[in-house]
Amino acid sequence: MKRLRVRAAVSVVALALLAGCAEDGGRVHSSGVPRSQARAADALNGQPRVVPPRGPRASFTVFRTTGRDGTRVVRATWHGRKSGVTGAIWAWVPPEYHQARYAHSGFPVLIALPGAYGYPFNYWAGPGFALEERMARWSRQGRTLPFVVVMPVLNPGRRYYDGSDIPGQPRMGTWLTEDVPDFARAHFRTYDSRDGWAFMGSSSGGFAALKAVLKEPRKFKAAIVNGPDTAPDSPMWQGHPAEMRANDPRHLARQLAAGRGAPVYLAFELGGREAAVPDVKRFIKDYTGGPVHSTLYVIPGGGHSGHTYIRRMGDSLHWISERMQGPVPSV
Repeated sequence: MKRLRVRAAVSVVALALLAGCAEDGGRVHSSGVPRSQARAADALNGQPRVVPPRGPRASFTVFRTTGRDGTRVVRATWHGRKSGVTGAIWAWVPPEYHQARYAHSGFPVLIALPGAYGYPFNYWAGPGFALEERMARWSRQGRTLPFVVVMPVLNPGRRYYDGSDIPGQPRMGTWLTEDVPDFARAHFRTYDSRDGWAFMGSSSGGFAALKAVLKEPRKFKAAIVNGPDTAPDSPMWQGHPAEMRANDPRHLARQLAAGRGAPVYLAFELGGREAAVPDVKRFIKDYTGGPVHSTLYVIPGGGHSGHTYIRRMGDSLHWISERMQGPVPSV
């Protein structure tokens, strides 16, 4: 398991309630990417339908305020009815969510996963990376869609479960792909098609994001995959080789291609000094094609760190935004 090193101190703000280098078929992405255009739904799903918040509602506390726009990261404890796992989830809605012209629109959801154990805190919710402030700016500039960001704990404790349902262990695969989306649907206006659902993760969270999209392509359309392993490596797979293989991204990509499954879009980010660069390039070479589409951002001089990945996150979000459904104004 790769453990993401977080160099910025994460401070908890007082409580108070919810108000590089790119490789992509020869195309080079720069920081001056064009304005993002919301794409029509793909043929698999037809026209996405807006799903209003359906409850049950969790009790939120404000974790921190994100800039002058009044948006806030909030925190709740959520019991996953399908997995049986109870864990913390942080969430943020973009400024557009509360604008009158989008009052009846759904919003795309980005499930953001941390590295290491991802417990008891999801560092994407904190001020160290300022992910939410950056996303508000990028959507205001038209570079990316305005995503609702949902940030769950990755594991139920300081053990690593590969974001999977390992026999005899907490069902973390079901938590991430069933219960966390149910949390989003309970509280926010979303879409009923996969065009409105994506993952982002770093290190161990990158593996979980990659695997989730390849395993559930009818639920999720895209993932931003930062510094990942490309094969399961939890020690708890011992004695369960068939189940381990069923959660191996390489096997899942082969299955998706063989079955002519729904297209998925994978934006990989790696620091140039990471040992995983050859492995990820090999994965892309071997498994990109057919329904699996990918782009790779190798960040010169970068290491295995969120501070490396955030440097190109706007470009990665732009790339998946071009393939997803954004909010539709009503006035």
